[in-house]
Amino acid sequence: MEARGWAVDSEAAIEPFRPALIARKGPLRYAVELKSVVEGRPDRVLPLLAQAILQASRYAAELDMRPLAVVLVGRASASLMQKVERFQRDYAPDVAVGLISEAGGSLFIGPGLESLNREQPRARGIGKPVRPRKASNLFSDLNQWILKVLLAPELPEQLLSAPRGEYATGSDLADAAGISAMSASRFVRRMQEEGFLDGSGRALRLVRRGELFRRWQAAALRSSPELRMAYLIPAGGARQLHKAVSKLEGCVGLFAAADLLGLGHVSGAVPQVYVRRLVPPQGADWPGLVPSAPGEPPQLILKQANAPESLFRGAVRIGDVMVADVLQVWLDASAHPSRGAEQADFLRHGVLAGVLGEQA
Repeated sequence: MEARGWAVDSEAAIEPFRPALIARKGPLRYAVELKSVVEGRPDRVLPLLAQAILQASRYAAELDMRPLAVVLVGRASASLMQKVERFQRDYAPDVAVGLISEAGGSLFIGPGLESLNREQPRARGIGKPVRPRKASNLFSDLNQWILKVLLAPELPEQLLSAPRGEYATGSDLADAAGISAMSASRFVRRMQEEGFLDGSGRALRLVRRGELFRRWQAAALRSSPELRMAYLIPAGGARQLHKAVSKLEGCVGLFAAADLLGLGHVSGAVPQVYVRRLVPPQGADWPGLVPSAPGEPPQLILKQANAPESLFRGAVRIGDVMVADVLQVWLDASAHPSRGAEQADFLRHGVLAGVLGEQA
């Protein structure tokens, strides 16, 4: 813990009815009870964890601190970590817990503790070369969704569909975002390593937003497959678009989405509709659409979503169609080569002015 900025005092253990350790970092104070067992079996670990929870809670109440129960094992499997997460969530949600593996992995659940989490190293065979571990993608599909969850309280519900609250721990964030605790823990750890997430207060808070959003913009520059389509029955207008989107189970994006959100700035652009996969359902043709004839402008562009979880989870429903959220529109407009910069600047200086932070 000391390597991560924590001050640890072990002298408290010499007095009776006192914790094994006291850990301090900023305003956080933890009364820590430690247990250890060689075998990382749930039937051995969970009873010790329960005992440590009871003792840490007693010590913390006397010392006006937060309780932290920690169990040290020889090796912690992914299954054991999941059982520890579930045990804490079901029986002691107000107590911080930790599971430390002598093999190198660790799991911590509690305010300010996410930076201590480490993935369990994979066992390597003797003589096998050591390969560098690939760094996690800061702007993976799920990570983009988590960013939207953290930003949601700053945006109206009609512009972004996401839970709205404050989250003190990665576990709280996982519950709200509907993702695994390990995914949330990896996100929190990576964001803190990059200096974009502050966990020293009562809730996780995004910082250095200018740089964060510049990097998010850069990650959104990836091109995605698309199909240039025309309506099977020639027509135009919003009604035709809404009907096509509903049949496709798609999501209106980019300029058309901005119009539907009441934030349009570019007119005359071909509507874009995102789908999860650019393959017709059950091998059939796209309902109500045909490929546009060579040399003719399309009436609609189908695009495969690069980050479908982030896109569809954050989308808002307007009438009978799904529409990309305002953050997604800003990202997509930033990457669009034709008049996208105009739409992105309109959003940045308008509804997103207080969200994005200073931009270059």
